[in-house]
Amino acid sequence: MTRMRAVDAAVLILEKEGATETFGLPGAAINPLYSAMKAHGGIRHTLARHVEGASHMADGYTRSAPGNIGVCLGTSGPAGTDMITGLYAAAADSQPILCITGQAPVAVLDKEDFQAVDIASIAAPVTKMAKTVLEAGQVPGVFQTAFQLMRSARPGPVLIDLPIDVQQTEIDFDIDAYEPLAPAKPAATSAQAEKILDLIAEAAHPIIIAGGGIINADAADRLVEFAELTSIPVSPTLMGWGAIPDDHPLAAGMVGIQTHVRYGNASFLESDLVIGIGNRWANRHTGNLDVYRKGRKFVHIDIEPTQIGRVFAPDFGVASDAGAALDALLAAARSRSGGLPDFTAWADECTARKSTEHRKTNFTEMPIKPQRVYQEMNQAFGQDVTYVSTIGLSQIAGAQMLHVYRPRHWINAGQAGPLGWTGPAALGVAKGKPGETVVALSGDYDFQFMIEELAVGAQHKIPYVHVVVNNSYLGLIRQSQRGFEMDYEVSLAFENINSAGSASSGYGVDHVAVAQGLGCKALRVEDPELIGEGLRVAKELMDEHQVPVVVEVILERVTNISMGTALDAINEFETLAQTPADAPTALTPMGELAAAK
Repeated sequence: MTRMRAVDAAVLILEKEGATETFGLPGAAINPLYSAMKAHGGIRHTLARHVEGASHMADGYTRSAPGNIGVCLGTSGPAGTDMITGLYAAAADSQPILCITGQAPVAVLDKEDFQAVDIASIAAPVTKMAKTVLEAGQVPGVFQTAFQLMRSARPGPVLIDLPIDVQQTEIDFDIDAYEPLAPAKPAATSAQAEKILDLIAEAAHPIIIAGGGIINADAADRLVEFAELTSIPVSPTLMGWGAIPDDHPLAAGMVGIQTHVRYGNASFLESDLVIGIGNRWANRHTGNLDVYRKGRKFVHIDIEPTQIGRVFAPDFGVASDAGAALDALLAAARSRSGGLPDFTAWADECTARKSTEHRKTNFTEMPIKPQRVYQEMNQAFGQDVTYVSTIGLSQIAGAQMLHVYRPRHWINAGQAGPLGWTGPAALGVAKGKPGETVVALSGDYDFQFMIEELAVGAQHKIPYVHVVVNNSYLGLIRQSQRGFEMDYEVSLAFENINSAGSASSGYGVDHVAVAQGLGCKALRVEDPELIGEGLRVAKELMDEHQVPVVVEVILERVTNISMGTALDAINEFETLAQTPADAPTALTPMGELAAAK
């Protein structure tokens, strides 16, 4: 045994548990932990500009690759409360991140001391464990339990709160004797797999709904194998996008009332058996439940037992890790006497819809219609790109029109959808995918929420491309206000006195100037025929300078994106021909794109 401070033991545990990528801000109450990291030398750290941004960076890093656990660090008081949105986003999407906060000394915790807040109680509803450690000797056990909990059953975040005196108290600890605790995960039985196959055998038009649990379980290959073995079409949820390549013959397209494709909804409405694997039956996926459920049976497989029946009671439910369930299904299908029905004709019907039911994207009008942006992104970035997005019309339109071909290549804050998540999460993703092309997608409001984190990418040389589709509106809120016959407090437009005379001055914030001021490269596109060139230039700038590159695309002010309340009642909109008088009309010359270098 070796005598050391509790924080020195904590750092050794981080290393042994494989959680060596940290994001945060030092402060008086967490400085002992920072001193331990500095002395150790093996824990990497990225200095954020805001603690909420650091929590989203840790979240993005976790999502970027199997087995990752991002770590967020902050001092006492407001640093912990700033982490709450990040903890909520991670918990909602079943992502394990570890948040560590400093705390006032134990003796003053009930005396309203400076920046002494009961962060464990505040964080409890959005974590799997939130604990203030009052005895230094408990630090190793708390960290050991935290890692086990984060990895067990439905993954999720943990917060550990360390009073400054606890951090500095010496304990006896031997890292060689420390062993991570095995995570607990439920697994489907062969009998349950056989029951599911019985239901499949009775069906004519089965379809698999592939949720984010398949991504978490690193089981995309087994999903595709099972689909190919049975010829059952697969529809990914927003969180499961990439579990089957978009161009796979059995990829039936995303289903939903917002994030969806037309052919995906059409095929789903023809199904008679739905096999949900690792999904939540989220309301943006199902819409009106009477329409969603009518005429079809449901199997629900999820790692969290309380998810079974939470939204509606399935015909058969199984509490299981998605990968374990697919293993059981594959084994049962291979050994099943008499086999299963041939669903090839049904799969061919679904494939045929993919060639006919699309929305128009090739618009040439000025100002730019958003659909054209996603068409150009598909062409510019190809199949290897990783997209990062969170909320708004930009995310909804992106999910309707972009293409994803690999797991963990669409990274999205699905349930919480916090504005501002995209930028810092993209930095975390880029840290987890060095050398790969990472592209963030934001509307102007999402982009403005945590725009200061661009400086983190500039300082630490974290390259990614950030596409900002700017209509100077809270576009999704404006569209939802149509039901109230109003357009109220949702416009971000104003005449920017610092850019008077420029084509985009009426759009308010000069995102290009702000991004450049934060140490990044940026360019603006106002002509649809220059979008592809702008994206090409952005990639070159990213590779050359190894910093974030912002591509701001000036859109028409008002575009309604297709959505509805039920799968059979999606409102299809033609983009509007007229825009407000302050909309820009000038072209951005090609020379300006080149000059950005």
